[in-house]
Amino acid sequence: MPSYDAVLFDNDGVLVEPPAEEHRYAAGRAAFRAVGVETPEREHLDAIVGSVTPDQLHEVAGAYDLDAETLWDARERHDERTQLEQFRAGTRTTYDDVAALDDLSHPRGVVSNNHHTTVAFVLDRFDLRFDTYYGRPMTVESLTLKKPNPHYLDRALDDLGAETALYVGDSESDVAAAHNAGLDSAFVRRAHNRDRELAVEPTHEIRSLSELDGLVGR
Repeated sequence: MPSYDAVLFDNDGVLVEPPAEEHRYAAGRAAFRAVGVETPEREHLDAIVGSVTPDQLHEVAGAYDLDAETLWDARERHDERTQLEQFRAGTRTTYDDVAALDDLSHPRGVVSNNHHTTVAFVLDRFDLRFDTYYGRPMTVESLTLKKPNPHYLDRALDDLGAETALYVGDSESDVAAAHNAGLDSAFVRRAHNRDRELAVEPTHEIRSLSELDGLVGR
């Protein structure tokens, strides 16, 4: 059995259900309306809802004579508002197997591409106890630090005083971020990624967080 100093987790798709696509796009359309664009091009909506880069964001904003920071601020505010509404309404919640984390004695952290404030809300609302956590600040610059960049994984390791850790995620970027940080990865298969093929091979594949105890020990 590998020896780990800590266990790190992604948030969306691992601890809590991921946001539904319809809600993500509703938030994106609301963001465009907030800056005066009633009917954005579909490719531009796709960009700001998805994994947009700073360069792509500037291109999208420029197509409507907008400042990139103004568009991104609207996107982040409406995206977060929509997410919090779903959590408060109970239409989005934690996975049942999150309870299995109580069996782990390792220091634990969360590293997410979601907003830092959204992650803080989730941990508080569902009384999830972690020793450290990181999400993105709501800035254009933060897009360069998203996974697979290991920046926040490295910060979490420093917080925990850990040299080795297992990172549990549900996406290819999670697995790549773990590799970039020199960490082992556990890819959790859930309904939304059950048949997803990965270009980067994870160290482990699991179907439930209850399997972690057997990977890391107590």
